[in-house]
Amino acid sequence: MEAPQEKSEVVCEVCRVHLSKIAQVKRLTDMELFILNQPKRVININIPLIMDDGSVRMFTSYRVQYNDARGPTKGGLRFSPSVNMEEVKELAFLMALKCALVDLPFGGAKGGIKVDPKELSKSELQRLSRAYMREYSDFLGEHKDIPAPDVNTNAEIMGWMLDEYEKVKGVKAPGVITGKPLSLGGSEGRLYSTSLGGAITLRHYMKIAKRKENGVTVAIQGFGNVGSHLAGFLSEYGYKVVAVSDSKSGIYEPKGLDVKKILSETAKGKKVHESHSGKKVSNEELLELPVDILVPAAVEDVINSKNMKSIKAKVILEMANGPVTVEADEYLEKKGAVVLPDILANSGGVIVSYFEWVQNLSNEHWSEAKVNRKLEEYMRKAFDDMQRVAKEEKVSYRKACYILAVQRILEAEEAHGRIKRKNGKGKK
Repeated sequence: MEAPQEKSEVVCEVCRVHLSKIAQVKRLTDMELFILNQPKRVININIPLIMDDGSVRMFTSYRVQYNDARGPTKGGLRFSPSVNMEEVKELAFLMALKCALVDLPFGGAKGGIKVDPKELSKSELQRLSRAYMREYSDFLGEHKDIPAPDVNTNAEIMGWMLDEYEKVKGVKAPGVITGKPLSLGGSEGRLYSTSLGGAITLRHYMKIAKRKENGVTVAIQGFGNVGSHLAGFLSEYGYKVVAVSDSKSGIYEPKGLDVKKILSETAKGKKVHESHSGKKVSNEELLELPVDILVPAAVEDVINSKNMKSIKAKVILEMANGPVTVEADEYLEKKGAVVLPDILANSGGVIVSYFEWVQNLSNEHWSEAKVNRKLEEYMRKAFDDMQRVAKEEKVSYRKACYILAVQRILEAEEAHGRIKRKNGKGKK
């Protein structure tokens, strides 16, 4: 079966670059690449909103449902002035890979509104959140597409959206959205699940690499929900967290920071740089510190062609989405640095979101201990699968993750009868 000759207008260019690298290692047909290079559904809606002062503003919004071969699509919803269609496509693609990699019965999706939520009052933010859900309600559902929190969205916003969906549809449907407050069917452990999953990934790598954890130095860029909880976990496990930063700046203490003190201060509203600990460093300087492990846990593309040669860490734990550019990733691989890729390292959030969805559909509520135990099972299995493929194919962890995820998606596509593969493998 040959791929159509016309060029699709919705091809994800970044996805195409990633897939071309996989195709160099694992044979993929033109049809397989054609299916994987583009999202199944792209939705763009301009949402008018009456502001508190009576004026009307228009907000651009998106939802991309990339691939649903393995199940209903799943992915976060972000509020950010930088949101654009290409970014949402790429993130939806990565969600499809992430769900397949950790073997969840989900496809991948992503959504967003182009807005700076700091410029809105709380009532405006709630009205915008509800308006988004009204506009997209026909495209979402417990067995269709399930949003979750992402950049600048949280449990409270998910609660508003769930309420709006149930009003529009006239049914109770807690499973339509995850990352909700516990009182609305949220899951125990969801708040810190991404961080715990990252900590499990790092600890499993250290065990396989036969490296001691006690005293290993760590720098974390990004001290939001993910970075702060990760700092707490790693500190408890004996790692020496020597640097952390928020969006403004950071602090560095070679002898190790008092993580409990900093967490206590930031919980009271203090910024990281306002802590009387260590010396002040910029976000850029933090990335280049002489540490064992570097954790980019803030935004994408922070390790790039401009600073890649200055990165000293031997292990990079990607807790942000896409923090290392393609060029920098190739350089670090040749240099011998180990990158624990985002689609594995930060997958704890979507795994516990899956647990939340299961609990909602079965009308159950699991204990925190059960959630964390099952999270560790999923993370360890995914790591072992990645390790096996990396060894078999003699490739980096990132390429191993992509190969494994793509294989699982294509197996599902074939089972649906959408493509025909030769002996379960692609053919050039």
